[in-house]
Amino acid sequence: MAKKILMLVGDYAEDYETMVPFQALQMVGHTVHAVCPDKAAGASCATAIHDFEGDQTYTEKRGHNFTLNASFADVDPAAYDGLVIPGGRAPEYLRLNERVLEVVRHFASANKPIAAVCHGAQLLAAAGVLEGRTCSAYPACAPEVRLAGGKYADIPVDQAHTDGNLVTAPAWPAHPAWLAQFLAVLGTRIVH
Repeated sequence: MAKKILMLVGDYAEDYETMVPFQALQMVGHTVHAVCPDKAAGASCATAIHDFEGDQTYTEKRGHNFTLNASFADVDPAAYDGLVIPGGRAPEYLRLNERVLEVVRHFASANKPIAAVCHGAQLLAAAGVLEGRTCSAYPACAPEVRLAGGKYADIPVDQAHTDGNLVTAPAWPAHPAWLAQFLAVLGTRIVH
């Protein structure tokens, strides 16, 4: 059965962590609404490409313009079955928006599936939904997970972790595991 998924995007969300789940979830038949505070359907968000090139942290390059297909102002979280939070630099700004935090809290309190990758954990921490939960994220976000009362799952960059309705991963190399686990939590079946 097709699900309706909300994706919270902002300027400089990680390019792959935005586009890949947006397309993959549609590919399996789900409706995905990508929204950003203060932007309407048809507007775009600049993305960033983060890569791992042997430095102490990731490198950043300008990504694509990602076109939003729904308006944040029209979002009723009760109308959605799941939430996707891409990483990149967007979560550090999105977490300053109280309405965004209310949306995240809705999904957590309703025990609806939530998929967060990389720096998406910053939004979960700010919303106060990590208490007693195990969550993976980009390693630099481990202190925020712990400060929010969560347990940081230190897993390989290409793996994902599921804790009930919460599916998290360190970064975009985990897309296959992260998306597979999110689809399982959504109850999506793919038959070959």
